[in-house]
Amino acid sequence: MNKIEGINVNTFDSNQALSSSLSDRIAEILACAIEQKGEATLVVSGGRTPKPLFSELNEQSIDWSKVTILLADERWVLPDSDDSNDKLIKTCLLKNKAAAAKYVSLFTGHEHAENAAKALETRIASLPTFDVVVLGMGNDGHTASLFPCCEQLEAGLTQPQALIATQPITAPYTRLSLTKQRLLNSHNVFFHITGDDKWSVLQTALEQPDPKKYPISDFVHAGTTPINVYYSAA
Repeated sequence: MNKIEGINVNTFDSNQALSSSLSDRIAEILACAIEQKGEATLVVSGGRTPKPLFSELNEQSIDWSKVTILLADERWVLPDSDDSNDKLIKTCLLKNKAAAAKYVSLFTGHEHAENAAKALETRIASLPTFDVVVLGMGNDGHTASLFPCCEQLEAGLTQPQALIATQPITAPYTRLSLTKQRLLNSHNVFFHITGDDKWSVLQTALEQPDPKKYPISDFVHAGTTPINVYYSAA
């Protein structure tokens, strides 16, 4: 492990090795939170990258009945769609030992994500400080569904509400996303990043902070929450 500007960076030879290590660390944090306060909250991201992590995590021997899981963001599609993060969580994470966890879905059935954001705001805002947040990053520097190309980016990075609907230009679907303020209201934030291209983007975001170009830079330079990067080239 090394540090870049105070950020802990853990590097691995493969995503599988990364996932195994990160799974152990997440389980350790959740178990400690359960022991100290009787409950724990885990926020995860969708996409292809975290699938090996979910496979490792759902076999961890902790009291999952005391863990609440929710997504950092959701594509506004039906929950049976292959592009649904909700479907991904239910089929890849909420199984085996983790099947006992409490799950807060971001899909409400509303036609528009804007209405879902309003309907869920109180519930998501009232959740306690998260114990673990695991975020990914796109090649354009977006994280959660806070894209550099969407006009809602500034609100997502600066406004106090917990949720926001976004409409990226370079990616399909309207999205529902937790805001930077809600995501960083966490005891631990992990960025799960794979591939040389993403590593290059992250380094640029660290060296040349520009949240309008690389939204992730606003997270890693916030200075309010411990940031841990778990990176593998493959």
